[in-house]
Amino acid sequence: MVTRLSNFFLRTLREDPAGAEVASHKLLIRAGYIRPQAAGIFAWLPLGLRVKSRIETIVREEMAAAGAQEVHFPALMPREAYAATGRWDEYGDLLFRLQDRKGGDYLLAPTHEEAFTLLVKDLYSSYKDLPLTIYQIQDKYRDEARPRAGLLRGREFTMKDAYSFDSSDEGLDASYQAQRDAYERIFQRLGLEYAIVQADAGAMGGSRSEEFLHPTPVGEDTFVRSAGGYAANVEAFTTAVPEPVAFDADASPVIFDSPDTPTIETLVAHANRVLDGEFTAADTLKNVVLALKHLDGTRELVIVGIPGDREVDEKRAEVAFAPAEVETATAEDFERNPLLVKGYIGPWSPTGAVLGEESATGIRYLVDPRVSEGTSWITGANVDQKHAHSVVAGRDFEADGIVEIANVRAGDPAPDGSGPVELARGMEIGHVFQLGRKYAEALGLKVLDENGKLVTVTMGSYGIGVTRILAIIAELNNDDKGLIWPSSVAPFDVQVVAAGRDQVAFDVAEDLSAQLEAAGLDVLYDDRPKVSPGVKFGDAELVGVPKIVIVGRGAADGQVEFWDRRTGEREAVSVADAVERLSSTR
Repeated sequence: MVTRLSNFFLRTLREDPAGAEVASHKLLIRAGYIRPQAAGIFAWLPLGLRVKSRIETIVREEMAAAGAQEVHFPALMPREAYAATGRWDEYGDLLFRLQDRKGGDYLLAPTHEEAFTLLVKDLYSSYKDLPLTIYQIQDKYRDEARPRAGLLRGREFTMKDAYSFDSSDEGLDASYQAQRDAYERIFQRLGLEYAIVQADAGAMGGSRSEEFLHPTPVGEDTFVRSAGGYAANVEAFTTAVPEPVAFDADASPVIFDSPDTPTIETLVAHANRVLDGEFTAADTLKNVVLALKHLDGTRELVIVGIPGDREVDEKRAEVAFAPAEVETATAEDFERNPLLVKGYIGPWSPTGAVLGEESATGIRYLVDPRVSEGTSWITGANVDQKHAHSVVAGRDFEADGIVEIANVRAGDPAPDGSGPVELARGMEIGHVFQLGRKYAEALGLKVLDENGKLVTVTMGSYGIGVTRILAIIAELNNDDKGLIWPSSVAPFDVQVVAAGRDQVAFDVAEDLSAQLEAAGLDVLYDDRPKVSPGVKFGDAELVGVPKIVIVGRGAADGQVEFWDRRTGEREAVSVADAVERLSSTR
């Protein structure tokens, strides 16, 4: 049935909505696709639902081609399963928690690993039932602290999540590859550029983890890639560890006065003066004090030694210390730990000095991988206004562990030896995990194998952000007049605009719309009788249907104007030619 704009639920806006920062956010509201309800929460209007449905159709077709079957779970889930896997606590403040009238705990699900696992446990019991891949397209909820950029980072969003179930690791590898290949086909059909990068599994757990990132300046993720093919997001990047350096076991660090040098910059300048050297920030060891808030409510201080020319990357720190929350130590933390000499902290203190022991602070001490055996550093002496030089890792101090929290820079060597990396910004559009047996073990999902013995099922998890993809497509396909959707996801195949004032224009437009609909096209017909052509053209540009037919002055002679919004070309053609041309490009 032809959709008539005269009774279609649509109101366009001429001005950008307040608070909208990126093009997709502005245009999707202005063109009547979505309406804000609260921060990060939107209502979907008919135009928006049409585009969303077309994206979902492509996803469903490729899921079917990969052998996956669709199910659907409620968003409202009970606490018990999430508590069993630990994620009730691990998700922290990101989780929307609520209680029913009887005091029972529930959540609005951010993902559904537990529900899928329990469903298969309930229905399957033999290896003969496997492999199995099932999926859903459903709304998810995360209490983002700073929802931003419209649909790009919201608190309610639509996601396709698929889960594979296999009785062996080899089976998981095959299921994983099938989903990975399906993702490539989906993004290719949607016309989205993507990079596949190594990723951290985070609260999902599991082993192999890869993200599909769409490179874009408005992306919130930073990833690295080398000319040799290495790619990873910064959270998963691993530092190439230097070879051990030979050192003089009989030598010792040397303490020197360093008044008013609490920063790396002031320390380097002072060291070059008093030590007569050519030191840089890379020769110094910066000791960062962090506070970890653990799930049980305890607060732990930890010191991390990183090269002085590096900064702490907050995302890498969050991943490194997860599920604990990470924050910079406060003034109160320093007051409670008098061995922490702010601005002069180091991993070593001389026996008999003020501290009276080799354990400089009594606090857990971790280092960056570059602080490898034999490397020599200028660092704090744990005495106010004093530093030490020639402090050697492995001789003068031993770390309690290695941790990756320093920022990654362009030019850093890729860990696989494929050359230096470059940095780029991207937006996550898909994520595939090999979960392994984490959830199956926690929830008791086992099947009988060929020998009649119970084995734990191994799982994979595969997510695609449907509404985020919609926003990214809008972000990529617009001009200064409005949206310009790709044909694969446009809300309509063609828009017919009756632009003449005479009845003949409306009659021809009516007949043309019917012919196009009969040819299998989805038609939006602007039949508004008392709206000027200028307003109709403005709305057509804003809404973004890529192919437009204008029925105006030439209608009486059987002539219409074909307008391709993607190229901007406008051409006078006959009604018959318009029908033939549009039908052939379906």
